[in-house]
Amino acid sequence: MTTKYFKPFFLLLSFAFVLACSSDATKNNTTTDQASRPTVPITRGEVPIGTQVWMTKNLNVSRYRNGDPIPQVTNATQWSSLTTGAWCNYANITANGTTYGKLYNWYAVNDPRGLAPVGYHVPSDAEWTILTTFLGGETVAGGKMKATTEWIGSNTGATNSSGFTALPGGFCANGNGTFNSIGSSGYWWSSSESGSTSARARNLSSSFGYVDRINTTKTNGFSVRCLRD
Repeated sequence: MTTKYFKPFFLLLSFAFVLACSSDATKNNTTTDQASRPTVPITRGEVPIGTQVWMTKNLNVSRYRNGDPIPQVTNATQWSSLTTGAWCNYANITANGTTYGKLYNWYAVNDPRGLAPVGYHVPSDAEWTILTTFLGGETVAGGKMKATTEWIGSNTGATNSSGFTALPGGFCANGNGTFNSIGSSGYWWSSSESGSTSARARNLSSSFGYVDRINTTKTNGFSVRCLRD
């Protein structure tokens, strides 16, 4: 190629290279649902949802993070008067704990020895809201969070499209220590208290597809779902 034609050709080639780089940069900067997810490694039993990484099962531990035992309380009268951490299985049946996880009072959630395993924590009220907001808001997030098995009845809106895999573990009532709603409802603590005897939690039900944000007594026995630190 002669010098006469080399310079225009070089300029044209340089211009094409700049355009290609610009196009690639635009593609790489495009925000997608997948790109908004965490870049941390995901292990078995976890699911990334938005910028958070959640466990896919309810907590089923009988010791605090430091190794101290969490008391198992099976007596209804004793449970209802507790002001310290405790756990039970639904109806005091071990198999229920295996399937749905243990039920904890809020005092176990708040114990300084740590209820969640190393690398995780019990989500705050605000962190639950981050989850439901990412899933389209409380009015529709419930269906995206509920598993499509184990729930009895209509299981309204359930798709588990988020991978959260919420199960209906029921609860242990604060007033009399009795058990209610296994198969039809699930209740999960937040780490946020709302008063001297109350704290925030979330409820999902077979009969509706929304997430219910509730304020409830700390002596209730609810499920716990952990969030990656």
